[in-house]
Amino acid sequence: MDRDSSPAVSVSDESSEAGPAGERGGCCSSPSTRSLVDAAGNLSRTASDVSTASFSEQCSSVGHSGPFEPAAAMAKLIGRSPASAAASLSRLSMKPRAAVLDRRSTDDEMELVKERFSKLLLGEDMSGGGKGVCTAVAISNAITNLYATVFGSCHKLEPLPAGKKAMWRREMDCLLSVCDYIVEFYPTTQTLPDGTNVEVMATRPRSDIYINLPALEKLDAMLIDILDSFQKAEFWYADAGTRSFGSVTSSSSTMSSSFRKSVHRNEDKWWLPVPCVPDTGLTEKARKDLQKKRDCANQIHKAAVAINSGVLSDMEVPESFMAVLPKVSGRASVGDSVYRVMLGADKFSPGFLLDTLDISSEHDALAMADWVEAAMYVWQRKASGSHGKLPWSKVKELAADDDDKNVTLASRAESLLLCLKHQFPGLSQTTLDTSKIQFNKDVGQAILESYSRVLESLAFNIVSWIDDVLFADKSIRKLSDNLKS
Repeated sequence: MDRDSSPAVSVSDESSEAGPAGERGGCCSSPSTRSLVDAAGNLSRTASDVSTASFSEQCSSVGHSGPFEPAAAMAKLIGRSPASAAASLSRLSMKPRAAVLDRRSTDDEMELVKERFSKLLLGEDMSGGGKGVCTAVAISNAITNLYATVFGSCHKLEPLPAGKKAMWRREMDCLLSVCDYIVEFYPTTQTLPDGTNVEVMATRPRSDIYINLPALEKLDAMLIDILDSFQKAEFWYADAGTRSFGSVTSSSSTMSSSFRKSVHRNEDKWWLPVPCVPDTGLTEKARKDLQKKRDCANQIHKAAVAINSGVLSDMEVPESFMAVLPKVSGRASVGDSVYRVMLGADKFSPGFLLDTLDISSEHDALAMADWVEAAMYVWQRKASGSHGKLPWSKVKELAADDDDKNVTLASRAESLLLCLKHQFPGLSQTTLDTSKIQFNKDVGQAILESYSRVLESLAFNIVSWIDDVLFADKSIRKLSDNLKS
């Protein structure tokens, strides 16, 4: 409330208390009080002096013809010019309202942040009974769910809506802020005011977060920029069941539905929108630009895969996974034919072995990855046991020139698994990877793993969408050449 209006309000309150009960509610209802005010300094009243009831009564007595003008009515009531009255009316109603709206948006955002972090601390158990998951798993699930909310409905090469983009930035900033407090101690020297040097322990970001998190944030920004670059494109999209060829204004219907199937690379996902290109295909400039963006997205995908694989390899193997390994031998896991090739070959070639296997689908590839991974840990455990239960990394260094069969098989299984993942870049997580994520308790590793995983998925989708457009362009140009010939 303004400083000049405070005395007037107090005077009005005193007058209403001093007057009879039937005279309360008016503006300066006591004559003695009104005389006191005039004698004290002839104070001019502002809009805050006028009560709602008095203002309504006097506004009704203002004579005017035409539309009601609040500024003119206020000027007649308070004895000021219309311009001054308009300023008073603006100060009375508009500015406080705007301040309330600004404060409400800030408060709502703060409440949203509090709600998010409360759920994380409770482990997604709103009852508070301690039955929720650990904080690391809760943050991992939060990042995964946020990605599904923002990008789950995206199936086209187009800019991300402004609302979803703001939501992605805001929510990720909240979730990643946890990493600011994951630090490690290191010794350093501090000079006191008297010149004495003492050794103290200082803090710095943990090494894996310090290296990987800025890289992931950079990859994130690059992927968003790639999507934003498709603001104006020479291609467009048609829903399933509609014509997916020709220009927008073209009335030609020479292309049959059978051709539409030929330009749709993913017939098993028939509900996805189909990319459409002009009748003559894309221009050379647009085609080169698409290829450049595809190469960039592909490199981002490889970087995200490398970070995700490194984080997963650093996670501890859960006891639940290791408990079932003694019941399964490595040979029984991979099969006799694969076992003989892995053990008998002088120079093992994982690529040649995969070519001889009947892996026709991603499901078969995932099953093969699970078998190879289980056999690899069986052989690693046996090799570590024969070397005094040393960690596998130490055993691998000590037994480099040794003829230990278990060390050889474990190393070859590791290379076979890596080759399998390279041949199937869109391969789902193996059973071991899922177990590591489920039982992981390290918050930093959970953030890095989930962040790299969702960026890997987004980059893979962008590459696939660009391939769909290039495939449609190639098909329409090929058909156009056939028609000309």
